[in-house]
Amino acid sequence: MIGYTRVSTDEQATNGHGLAAQRAAIEAEAARRGWTVEWITDDGYSGKNLDRPGIRGALEMLGKRRRARKVDGLVVAKLDRLTRSMRDFAALMDQAHRERWALVALDLNVDTTTPAGEMLANVMATVNQFERKVIAQRTRDALAVLKKRGVALGNPRLRAGRTSDDVRQQILELRAQGATYPAIAERLNRERVPTAFGGRRWYPASVRAVVLRAA
Repeated sequence: MIGYTRVSTDEQATNGHGLAAQRAAIEAEAARRGWTVEWITDDGYSGKNLDRPGIRGALEMLGKRRRARKVDGLVVAKLDRLTRSMRDFAALMDQAHRERWALVALDLNVDTTTPAGEMLANVMATVNQFERKVIAQRTRDALAVLKKRGVALGNPRLRAGRTSDDVRQQILELRAQGATYPAIAERLNRERVPTAFGGRRWYPASVRAVVLRAA
């Protein structure tokens, strides 16, 4: 299991959110359940989104094919250490379900390895699907307004080195066509399109952020 811990700059001196307290809670559960833990920490990062080097690395490890994967899941002491966004949490639950790895948040008894946790994953996935449809409709409406204004939308082929405007436009058009965030992220990664910050890997959460900013 990946034991994930995080504190923001403001929380580094707060005992209830300290790295040591988080690690102790995860170690206790690992001892009880016989887990071997590989630690990943984001120190000094906010939990408002998933744009953090530690969690990106963890998701990349978990996203590998099951036979090549060295870890079977992700455990956090508190859900807000993973994310403060319910949208991001729903997306992570959906991703864990699709890729067949465990997601455990000790403070809320979230555990996708149990029947109750699996039910929760299904509920959250349904909520996330509803949100995708709502955003897709908003995107279609926004594109219709642009089209009426005479803006050429087109369908440019994504490739490495395209400007951020081109990438943003293609993401919005794919969403308007009903493509999911994971599908768009997979396409961007397949065509090696750099992220807004020059990174090499897109995640569903980062694609969703582009759509939300545009909306």
